[in-house]
Amino acid sequence: MTFSLTMPALGESVTEGTVTRWLKAEGDHVNVDEPLLEVSTDKVDTEIPSPVAGILTKIVVQIDQTVAVGAELAVIADGVSEPITKVAVSEVPAEVVPTVAVVSAPAPVIAAPVIAAPAPVVGAGTVITMPALGESVSEGTVTRWLKNVGDSVAVDEALLEVSTDKVDTEIPSPVAGVLLAIDVPIDTTVAVGARLALIGVSGAAPVIAAPVIAAPVIAAPITQPVDAYVTPLVRKLASDLGINLSTVKGTGVGGRIRREDIEALGKTVAAPVTALAVASTPSSARTAPSVAVSPLRGTTVTMTRLRKVIAARMVESLQVSAQLTTVVEVDVTKIARLRDRAKANFEAREGVKLSFLPFFAVSICEALKQHPVLNSSVEGDQITYHGTEHLGIAVDTERGLLVPVISNAGDLNMGGIARKISDLAARTRDNKVTPDELGGGTFTLTNTGSRGALFDTPIINQPQVAILGLGAVVKRPMVVRGEDGGESIAIRSMVYLALSYDHRVVDGADAARFLVTLKERLEGGAFESDLGL
Repeated sequence: MTFSLTMPALGESVTEGTVTRWLKAEGDHVNVDEPLLEVSTDKVDTEIPSPVAGILTKIVVQIDQTVAVGAELAVIADGVSEPITKVAVSEVPAEVVPTVAVVSAPAPVIAAPVIAAPAPVVGAGTVITMPALGESVSEGTVTRWLKNVGDSVAVDEALLEVSTDKVDTEIPSPVAGVLLAIDVPIDTTVAVGARLALIGVSGAAPVIAAPVIAAPVIAAPITQPVDAYVTPLVRKLASDLGINLSTVKGTGVGGRIRREDIEALGKTVAAPVTALAVASTPSSARTAPSVAVSPLRGTTVTMTRLRKVIAARMVESLQVSAQLTTVVEVDVTKIARLRDRAKANFEAREGVKLSFLPFFAVSICEALKQHPVLNSSVEGDQITYHGTEHLGIAVDTERGLLVPVISNAGDLNMGGIARKISDLAARTRDNKVTPDELGGGTFTLTNTGSRGALFDTPIINQPQVAILGLGAVVKRPMVVRGEDGGESIAIRSMVYLALSYDHRVVDGADAARFLVTLKERLEGGAFESDLGL
């Protein structure tokens, strides 16, 4: 297996570096964290250590050359074998196989030498490389292989899962054939363009390892069929509920069994027992329902890659900008009544349900056009007032909170925004959203009320200067003024809007004017033309 060494990030504003000295020559052996070369930037001179052990097989960037962050510097082989390039498979003798196939297995087995048996080998192999996963993404981590060596693969069939600092996604196969070799094991991070696997035509022999003299690894053989991929927490939850994982059909990516799958089965099993117990218990003797204890209780786990990224960005946001929150209360009774009248025809026409969210999205875009200071970004002493409204919509997923962006949301009508929200939310939850769809936002809307919260104080999504938290729409008795000036008590649909903003750029009066414009638009409820009424 080979590893592509790239120019690392050398500071927040550093975009390139100059190679000043190579400390190793081609053919030299390097250890993990051993200095490999020296790099100079306009801020610092530093040594770049090797992230892996192996043989320095190729130096890509020569001394005194300047390259961008993320550019390939060198290629390191693992010292066991040489990498395969895209060659005709028929040219490789069966008894001399030049690579080691790395296969992800759920549990260890007794290791034994494997001999490549003669087989009809035809056609050519296609090298699968790490694709570009976004404009600013330079590397990705292999989190799961969905195919094993020897498996048949169809065109566009999911081959593996990759995680970046922006998104988790599946990598499809660009060709049909047989997976001949896996070059990057799980949890390995490689640069864009690095080799991942080799796919050959159907009927070709898998590329497997030549015999290696080594002490055998003793381990218990697998005695049970392998379940779909299951996390330790899900496995523990299934055990606590007495559920056999081999009977569970996963609804996650690649058939993965999710926590929700186990909880749904647990409720199905528990419901008849609970109903029987309640029916046979006198009302006077009934007690409070039992508490379902979370499998996380009493455990310690390592943050996922995505959770680490979210944590770092939230802390960075609070350190970068001066944030505070202003809250207003809005009467959306007219919108609620209009929605009840229009939702059936709207769904038939647009293909999506009419929630409250599109009303707020349309109103926000209109208000941003009138108050561009809320639709700006700041870098140093420069303020950019954006000419378009790219609206980020926070989406709660099982991996964490992600914010896909509706580009040019200010140019869309109610139906267009509703369709975009539905599409982006679904694809984000299913790991189908692209990295580019998770960037470029100029203002963010987060629906904290979807879980019943009245309001909160959301944190700004940098480099934006504002984020609006939408609370739960609830009915409350309110004092209303009639046309004759008289006051009365009436049941109204009310919502809190919480605007967090960057006080370096946005003054309190700016925030208040924006919220007043938004409040007047929503309480006016004049959306008939948007709904085709």
